[in-house]
Amino acid sequence: MAKPTRQAYSFEFKLALVERFIAGETAPDLAAEVGLSSPGLLKTWVRVYRREGADALRPKPKGRPNAPHAPQPAEIPELERLRRENERLRAEVAYLGKLRALRAQERR
Repeated sequence: MAKPTRQAYSFEFKLALVERFIAGETAPDLAAEVGLSSPGLLKTWVRVYRREGADALRPKPKGRPNAPHAPQPAEIPELERLRRENERLRAEVAYLGKLRALRAQERR
């Protein structure tokens, strides 16, 4: 058996119904006219509209918000960048020192 899906209504549709309700039409009449599942849904939209304004009727993004991206090299603080560079240079010096020691050992 298929799972029932929730009906999604556009911002313009919600706003038009809310404005008609505020103008004096009744919730049951409006709900029956447009085929809403219940007049309570319209009353919820009206309550949200009165509390937060028209933009509150806009659809909300679904799912988790995107993870923040890794900072770009320009965004990394200079101190951190210099520490990383210092660490890389120390590793390079150590490598070259060992390489020089191995070559000197081969010559003997």
